[in-house]
Amino acid sequence: MYAIVETGGKQYRISPGQRIKVERMNAEVGSTVELDRVLAVSSENGLEIGAPHVTGARAVARVVDQGRSKKVIVFKYKPKVNYRVKRGHRQAYTELLIEAIQT
Repeated sequence: MYAIVETGGKQYRISPGQRIKVERMNAEVGSTVELDRVLAVSSENGLEIGAPHVTGARAVARVVDQGRSKKVIVFKYKPKVNYRVKRGHRQAYTELLIEAIQT
């Protein structure tokens, strides 16, 4: 069984027991969150696709970690003009453990 959910402007293919890193969510570590924007659900009965969402379907997940990714260096450079800009960025994330997919 798997589902396709949308959170943080991105889509994820999830199944029970899987860990995923999503955009930062306002939730405490150890708490449960519900992902209710389910786009598709695959089960024994076949694939059910929503228009745009599957009604009554949701994924229950537990927050495992709140953190920040590795630093990405952004370096802009223009030759012969003495233009150099160096910036770093660390994206915040929330790690979820998918516990169940309910339809």
